[in-house]
Amino acid sequence: MKVIREMKVFRAGRGAALAGAGLVAAAAFCGYGAVSYAQARGDDALAYSRARDEVLADGRQGIATLTTLDATTAERARKGVRAWVDASTGELRTELGRTKPAAGASARGTVTEAAVTALDTRAGTAKVIATVRVSVTPKAGTPASEDRKRLEAVLARTPDGWKLKALNAVPVNGSSETSGGSDQ
Repeated sequence: MKVIREMKVFRAGRGAALAGAGLVAAAAFCGYGAVSYAQARGDDALAYSRARDEVLADGRQGIATLTTLDATTAERARKGVRAWVDASTGELRTELGRTKPAAGASARGTVTEAAVTALDTRAGTAKVIATVRVSVTPKAGTPASEDRKRLEAVLARTPDGWKLKALNAVPVNGSSETSGGSDQ
């Protein structure tokens, strides 16, 4: 009987030791996780990836805006041109501001794929390439036509976020396709 009691005490002691070791291991893991998180929060790579994500989102939105124009009425065309100006900066903004809106064909651009190809956070410049599906509806109401475009946008950081500084077509298979936009 005495042997059985001693075995139970031994087993109870071993269980407590294992639980204690598990608790120490869990505490060490939590401490390591907290230190790693604190280091990553101030990490330059994290700040760069956030800037890249912001550029990509603003670039996608800007490209979609500049490839879209509802010109079913002159008033809608004016609003569309205002949206173009709001999405751009620099010479492109000036050039787009000179556009005379009029009723006519409408276009709707949808960015299907996009990627940041260059980002300089210190200079506040970036480049984004995108594939855009553009649906054009003529004024006469004939069926819409659809086209795919590959575009490269140059962006600049402004107080209002990243804006398009240039938008150019990327030639496909050696073609010399270009779009209305600045070279820079």
